[in-house]
Amino acid sequence: MQETTSIHTDLFFVGGGHTHAIVLRKIGMEGLPPGVRLTLITNLVDTPYSGMLPCHISGLYDFDQSHIDLRPLTRFANCRLIMDEVVNIDPQQQRIHCRHHPPMAYDALSIDIGSTPGTVAVPGAKEYGIPAKPVPRLLRAWHDYLETLAGASAATIGIVGGGVGGVELALNMQVRLQQVVGPGANIHVFHRGGRLATGRSRATQRQLAKIFRDRHIHTHLSESVCGLASNAPDAVQVHCESGLSVTCDRVFWVTNASAAPWLSHTGLSVGEDGFLQVQDTLQTLSHPNVFAVGDVATMVNHPRPKAGVFAVRQGPPLYENLYRYLAGDRLKPFKPQRQFLNIIDLGDGNAIASRGRWSAQSVWFRRWKHWIDGNFMALFHQFPAMEQRSKPIAPDKPTAQCAGCGAKVGQSVLSQALARARSDFPEIQQWANPVKIGLNSPDDAAVVAIPAGKLAVQTVDQFPALLDDPYIFAQICVNHCLSDLFAMGATPQTVLALATLPYGTDAVQAETLYQLMAGTYQALSPSKTWLVGGHTTEGPQLSLGFACNGWIDPDQILTKQNLRPGLSLVLTKPLGTGVLFAADMQLAAKGRWIDAAVTSMVQSNQQAMDCFRAHGVVACTDITGFGLLGHLYEMLPRSANLAVELSIDALPVLPGAHRCLAAGYRSSLHDRNCQVACQVSNPQPQHPNYPLLFDPQTSGGLLAAIPTGRVPDCLTALNQSGYVHSAAIGEVVPGTGQTPFAIRGLAS
Repeated sequence: MQETTSIHTDLFFVGGGHTHAIVLRKIGMEGLPPGVRLTLITNLVDTPYSGMLPCHISGLYDFDQSHIDLRPLTRFANCRLIMDEVVNIDPQQQRIHCRHHPPMAYDALSIDIGSTPGTVAVPGAKEYGIPAKPVPRLLRAWHDYLETLAGASAATIGIVGGGVGGVELALNMQVRLQQVVGPGANIHVFHRGGRLATGRSRATQRQLAKIFRDRHIHTHLSESVCGLASNAPDAVQVHCESGLSVTCDRVFWVTNASAAPWLSHTGLSVGEDGFLQVQDTLQTLSHPNVFAVGDVATMVNHPRPKAGVFAVRQGPPLYENLYRYLAGDRLKPFKPQRQFLNIIDLGDGNAIASRGRWSAQSVWFRRWKHWIDGNFMALFHQFPAMEQRSKPIAPDKPTAQCAGCGAKVGQSVLSQALARARSDFPEIQQWANPVKIGLNSPDDAAVVAIPAGKLAVQTVDQFPALLDDPYIFAQICVNHCLSDLFAMGATPQTVLALATLPYGTDAVQAETLYQLMAGTYQALSPSKTWLVGGHTTEGPQLSLGFACNGWIDPDQILTKQNLRPGLSLVLTKPLGTGVLFAADMQLAAKGRWIDAAVTSMVQSNQQAMDCFRAHGVVACTDITGFGLLGHLYEMLPRSANLAVELSIDALPVLPGAHRCLAAGYRSSLHDRNCQVACQVSNPQPQHPNYPLLFDPQTSGGLLAAIPTGRVPDCLTALNQSGYVHSAAIGEVVPGTGQTPFAIRGLAS
């Protein structure tokens, strides 16, 4: 028997806006009621901070300075991170529907997805306008545009919308364009109002009008844009109702905010403008277990402008009320202030500060804003150690959990989750079926027919979850385990699953197991491999593994030790998963680095082996826990006088791996893998790629030996099949009787 914590409530955050970021940090510092599992769903791992966005566009701040990295923040808050876009919410069934994940069940929910500029009603705006949101699209378009201006002496852009957002964009874009093209930078602002910065004081509006005149920004007031058109590349015509027409290189759309269209189909309380309506407690009017904050929400008793300052101020009361709701306590009303400090960045080192009717311009306000923004962002770049947290997370009242067979997951959990997952993949019934007894008629063991003349190839692997997303983790695990079969040239047929689910209620465990099985079926589907059974237990953390079985013709077996001179070595995936996830455990890996690693790990090696077979593969292995050099060492027959010359510069590397290595992070298996370093005749530890020779990989690539003359065609085929990081990394040569490895190509 062992004492442990049991999960009974799932709290989901949809969107990684400013309010949720603040709440996540408070959860990391102060915790949640015991037994609550927290999950964030977002399609942006780097959420832009609106206060710094204009200065990022002008070039004053770099990407990391102006974005909140949600990956380390969620790990600090002990929050699962699901990378996907929410497309619907069913509050009756309490299910969240995403674009690329199966539905997820929630008990309580908070929504913070922001808003988007309204462009649909204007002809041509969707095709030729660049909306200010989502911000990543805006930034991509902006940086792409700047690249086209290399060597140019003039640039013309249009900005539709003269509110505060449009004003700051115009001023900061002008500064950046002048750095690129000089005085030939032309900015046109189209605004249907009679004054810039609608909603701000008259003093602020007069100051901005003078600044626009002094900086020669073309201001078209009382002009309603009625259409965008284009008849040539880099030429967009802005047509106004007055008859005014201006040709621009790019047109940026910064009009009034609008809500995501799918919200109106959810059954949640929305207003005529499509935004969610919430009470003073930040709960939606229609469903008390659904909260909403930031731009997506309207407080019906205290309507306020869609401004970042209100989203930031909602952080503490949202945390307080979520905690109270989960603990069963009475919620506290929140009333936002009517007046607030607003600082408009002018892009040139000055800023206008205003509150109510008061307004003034000074370089000191810009410095004040820099200090405010820097302190805010430091909250998400610097996390205190566990002992510095003000209120450590309180554990549940310990519950005794059995070991042995008493740790098995309940039968109802298994049947519910498996039935739900199988129903998501009806195409399974169309596959050729070697299974005589399996999940369709559960018994003590599965019975599978072996085709005449075939040999069985078997392998097994299991490891703890390296991701909080069970659906994606399952896909990684399947691909990792099946790679052993692909490396030997076998065709997968069946797998048995070995899963450990965190302690929790039946409903929580059924949801987790469903996500695991849905991811499993998703990854098994391309190879038409059958899940025929398995074993599921309870434990302190999620883990998954598979016993995999495949068939092969006796004369088609592809082993490791067939190397000979005249062969080249081709690696299909980049290295670095071990060090990246070691850094991730210490909150030191950027979210975009982990995203790139996940993209690599969810890629199956099946098509890579098809490419290798078509190009005369002689020997193959997959790169996993022992690292590249460890697995390559296994490929060298001890009795043969062979050596391998590695081109260390040619190794493909995942983004961020070098920075994590330089910072001193290593996988716990790294040092043991380094024992094979004594087999290298000329080690080059100063080379940034050298430590990656010993980095353990999860769902790594295939390493294949093929005739040297066929390497170019093979690499072309691999790239066309999606293995864009494939590279020839070495050659097999006659041995010298000394160590079997030599490294060449040291970077200067």
